[in-house]
Amino acid sequence: MAGALDGRRVAILAAEGVERVELEQPRRALDGAGATTVLLSLGTGTIAARDHDLQDAGEFTVDRSVHGATPEEFDALLLPGGTVNPDKLRMDAEAVAFVRDFVDSGKPVASICHGPWTLLEADRVRGRRLTSWPSVRTDLRNAGAEVVDEEVVTDGTLTTSRSPDDLPAFCDRIVQEFAGDRRQD
Repeated sequence: MAGALDGRRVAILAAEGVERVELEQPRRALDGAGATTVLLSLGTGTIAARDHDLQDAGEFTVDRSVHGATPEEFDALLLPGGTVNPDKLRMDAEAVAFVRDFVDSGKPVASICHGPWTLLEADRVRGRRLTSWPSVRTDLRNAGAEVVDEEVVTDGTLTTSRSPDDLPAFCDRIVQEFAGDRRQD
């Protein structure tokens, strides 16, 4: 799908403890399709990545802080998982507000594994059909989501996936969804 995302800017919101493959593989797919990806975090510098939440897996350089970022600057948003990453994001009011505003903008948002915790904290899962890592599903149900056990689920502008095992299908779907018509605010 080379060129499918030419001219599109995609925000990737992640913090310390992000699951390396859940940031790296989707980013590679988006970049390969022509997108400009921008890694946002709670600060600047680098964030530590993990492999299966437990093993050190290097670092990612942050492009800029989410503080002060707005959905108007981007065409789509990616929320990778890892357990620590979304837990840190959901504790930051500005990161949660950015996610809430992004969902409300009508632009596409994608999240994998534990990433939907941030969507839950932003109170944007109620009435939505989605999937996640199994341990997150009860939280999502309690917040009013319809939770299914499927590889990739798209409900309107929201795409979710279960785990690193689903990355090939997730990457294909987010390129497709992010390449859709630009939504008007």
